[in-house]
Amino acid sequence: MIRTVYRHRLSWGVHMTDGLPLTVTITAITEETAQVRSFSFDHEFSFNPGQFVMVWIPGVDEIPMALSSASSITVQRVGDATSALFSLTDGDTLGIRGPFGNGFPNVQNVLAVAGGVGAAPLMPAIRAGAVRKCLLGARSASDLLFAENIRRYADLAISTDDGSEGHHGFVADLLIDEDPERYDALFCCGPERMMAAVHKILLQSGHVEMGYFSLHRYMKCGLGVCGSCSLDPEGLRVCRDGPVFRGDLLTRSEFGHYSRDASGRRRSI
Repeated sequence: MIRTVYRHRLSWGVHMTDGLPLTVTITAITEETAQVRSFSFDHEFSFNPGQFVMVWIPGVDEIPMALSSASSITVQRVGDATSALFSLTDGDTLGIRGPFGNGFPNVQNVLAVAGGVGAAPLMPAIRAGAVRKCLLGARSASDLLFAENIRRYADLAISTDDGSEGHHGFVADLLIDEDPERYDALFCCGPERMMAAVHKILLQSGHVEMGYFSLHRYMKCGLGVCGSCSLDPEGLRVCRDGPVFRGDLLTRSEFGHYSRDASGRRRSI
């Protein structure tokens, strides 16, 4: 059982230490699905899988994004900022601060559970050979992200909500048939309802401490100063104490129940 979360870290690229935005130029845009694109840029960041950066779209907004590689982010179009990103082309620029926060622990023999665009933060660990098997879920076959890439590095099981590929149902269903004792850790990223279902399965089986969950919350600073991403009731800050949290730290938190909008009001998950 893993007790220390961040003792050793995987790292790639060049260190950023001043916390100031770095201007990067987009070198390639890849359409992964109808609503997801990967943006590659001309700089490699030193980071640990699961860490995030603050991405500034000039004249629009600054939003947190996980790195899908040392020189790319993978973005789902869900609002004004991401829609503005989708309007950019090769040669356009972005401002990037970071990387920030704590990522996944540096362990091998991992079971990964990914839902939708949640596969993106897991890809660096998958490419590094840390993941033995990945359970990948999406609404439909056309929404599956990085499936062929994942198969190059790990065993893959697929679930789709509409049954168009793999198991007909939720990706958490696939976990029921897995023996947690075969793995040293479980990495999970995706919609919070899905992650909460995975957390519940681990909790009921007595293996909650082997789970590591990548949370998404509204952020203003990314530095742990403003407190906008704090979790009830302990006040853990997603930007500084996360975004990856060990499962037992989330058991009595707001995780799976609600988050907060820009004004601090609760929103049901």
